[in-house]
Order: sequence, then C-alpha cells, then structure tokens
Amino acid sequence: MSLFDYDVIIIGGGPAGHHAALQAAAANQRVVLVERDPYLGGQCLHRGTIPSKTLRETALAMSSFRRKSGVDIPVEFGEEIQVASLMTRLEEVIRGHMKYLKDQLTRAGVERRRGRASFINDHTVEIQSVKGEKELMTAAFIIIAVGSRPRAPAEVPIDHEAILDSDSILSLIYLPQSLTVLGAGVIATEYASVFAALGTTVTMIDKGDRPLAFLDQELTDRFLASFQATGSRYLGKSAIASVIRDDTQAKVVTTLKDGQIITSDKLLCALGRVAVLDGLNIEAAGLKQTDRGLVAVNAHGQTAVPHIYACGDVVGPPSLASASMGQGRRAIRHALNLAAAPMSDLVPVGIYSIPEMSSVGLSEAEAIKRHGGCIVGRASFGEISRGLIGANEQGLLKLVADAQGRKLLGLQVVGEAAGELASIGQMALIHGDDIDVFVDHTFNFPTLAEAYRSAAIDIIQQR
Repeated sequence: MSLFDYDVIIIGGGPAGHHAALQAAAANQRVVLVERDPYLGGQCLHRGTIPSKTLRETALAMSSFRRKSGVDIPVEFGEEIQVASLMTRLEEVIRGHMKYLKDQLTRAGVERRRGRASFINDHTVEIQSVKGEKELMTAAFIIIAVGSRPRAPAEVPIDHEAILDSDSILSLIYLPQSLTVLGAGVIATEYASVFAALGTTVTMIDKGDRPLAFLDQELTDRFLASFQATGSRYLGKSAIASVIRDDTQAKVVTTLKDGQIITSDKLLCALGRVAVLDGLNIEAAGLKQTDRGLVAVNAHGQTAVPHIYACGDVVGPPSLASASMGQGRRAIRHALNLAAAPMSDLVPVGIYSIPEMSSVGLSEAEAIKRHGGCIVGRASFGEISRGLIGANEQGLLKLVADAQGRKLLGLQVVGEAAGELASIGQMALIHGDDIDVFVDHTFNFPTLAEAYRSAAIDIIQQR
C-alpha cells in the first residue's frame, strides 16, 4: 500500500505539465494533473502561441497576396475592421487542439482536477476548487509547471483597453491605425510585424540597439528592413519616461527620456514575463524564489527539494513551448530513474514574425568566439527556384562551419518556412554531419530546402 495518494502530482496544464503527465502515465504511475483554468493547454494555446499565430496567418496572406499573385490589386482593411474577424478560425483551432490534448490524457489514464494549488508541505498539496471546496492530496513526486504571465512594469499603467499586454492585445475590437510596442523580444517582435503587415503603423521602442539581440545580426537586419518597408519604425537605445492614456484625444502618449513623444491609438507592453508562483506557497515545501522570481533547478529540472521538480516558463529561458515539453518529459524520467538522452543545447529558436526567423546551433559570431574562426555559406532564396515562385526572394539561409569548412556548427534562416527549414539542419547537427552531406544527397525540386545545397556549395568553394 502506497504512503501517498498519487505517485505524481503535476501543477499546471500547459506544454510542460501536459508532457510530464503523459510521460509519467506511460511509466505506469498514478498521475493527477491540476490546472486552475477551465481548459488545457495553458497560455500557449489560449493567449499566446496559437492565437497570435492564427492572426499572423491572416497578416501573412494579406502581405503576400500581391507579391505572390502578381496582380496589382490593393489589399487593405477599412478603419472599422474588427480584429476578431481576422481570426475567424481561432475558435476552431483551439477547440481542435484542446480535444487532442484531452483525448491524450484520457487515453493515458491521467486524472484531472481544476483548482488552485498550494503547498502544505513538500509532499502535500491543497487544491481549492472554483466553489471554494478544498482537497488535500499527497504524492511521492511533485512537478511545478505553472507557467508565466506578462510582466506589468510600474511605469506602464496597463488597463487592457488602450494600454495592453500580450494577453489582452488580441481582445482589441478594432484594428488600430497606430500602435506603440514597448520591447524588442520575441513577443514584441512578432506582434509588431503582424500588426504592421495588417496596415497598422507601428513604433517599436527598446533600450537595445536592435530587436532580438540574441539572434544573428544578419537575420535581424533583414527583419528590420522588411518591418520599416511597411512604414513602421524601430527606436533603439530609447528609455521610457512615461506612458499616459489621453482620453480627450483617445490616444496613448509615450514620452521618452530624450524628450521624444510618440502618440498612438493603442500601446502594447511586451517587456518580459514573470513566473506565476503567487499563491503556490512554495516556501511550505522548502523552496524559495530566485532573485528573478523563478524556481531554481538543475539540468534535470530537479529543485533543492529532490522529489520536487519544475519545468517550463517557471524556470526561465528559453521559455519555448517546444523546450518546455522536453523539460517535462526529462523531469519525470529523472524522477523515476528512467534512461534519458543526454541534454542537448541544440534547441531551435523560432520567431514567427513577418518575415519568420529561426536559428539552431552557433551563430557566426559565436563560432568565431568559441573556435577562433569559421566559414559561412549563404543561400539567398532569390537564387532558389521555389523562392522565386513564392515571391520569397528576401529569404536567406546561412550555414556556419568550422574554420576548415567541414563540420556544421550552426545555421540561421530568415524568410518563409524558416522554422520548418531549421529542423533539417538541426538533425544534421545532432548527427554530427559534415557540410558535404547537403551536397551528396538529393533534395526535392523545387523546394526551399535546396538552399542547404547552395549554402553548402558556397562553403566548399571557399575552403
């Protein structure tokens, strides 16, 4: 007879918690998944990745129609266009994905509870339902996967009407004519480019000299060129003095510390996210938050209390749904002493801006710093038949090889299908392939994947 009600309690039903639950169930564990919201999928499905990418599809279709069709017909929206009308498939997408998630858990035999979780001690969690009813449950292992929410800086008076965060931006009724975006990270960049493609004049403001500073600069330079071509702009090295909602003019007024004033219909604050640890009472379990408000873990997701694990946004970067899924699986496998593949830093980064960007492995600058040199091969989509057919000539694929031009070290892609294309190079990196593999094997024609051969030939010619 077990000393505990369950083998595993998982707190949070987003990507990390969901995959942790499936992995535990596959190991014949008694699992309960606790989620405070009435739905599965977490922020990723309901307020983040899925909704924003659904709106992006409309923006992408609009921005590419004239280029791809060759027909000189203006495509633009009227002033009264409702944002919801640009996302007519969103409900269908979310409903379909939720059914898939629910069916997975049901088939796996995972129990579910809706309510707010709070630690009583390191093995006991209290669940308070929406009706206020309380239930205590114990487990040998507990997984914290509560996710994150948008950060609300004190100097930005977010009201979710005129001054919005990344959760409320898609609740806009009408498409604004102008939008100020604070921040230059992934979320800020994606929304800024999507609204710009929909015809909104966007001003991005950030302290950094360029958006997405962690990416290869060649990618961000191409992004900025595309973004600015829409009539929008990026104000780098800029600090905010104040943000005020001016109801007399129905405007948001942003004043910079250098005195510059930006006036817009709406403002999006995308200055990071914070872990949702309030109310969880992790101190009762013997844990404490880091200075950044996160849960500290080792490479296996294990906290300072050995039988408690944490994964997903609550442990910090890379804060990607894909990485969170892997973290959830690995945490369970470590807890149950199951074999797991060695940790890899070959996690692809996908930014679903317009244009799309993706990267995996070392950038050119990182390769030079780490190895003392490298050879870079480039393939413009304008030289690839599929790129020309799809009016995707501005796209670029970069392969980064060692100084001898043999071993693949990393790759970067900007342009249509960048996220998909990066996975090809990721597999080559995982298997330790040389550059020649892309020349010695045949790609479908015409495809964007042919860019790998072109970039590899560029490296071979240099070496």
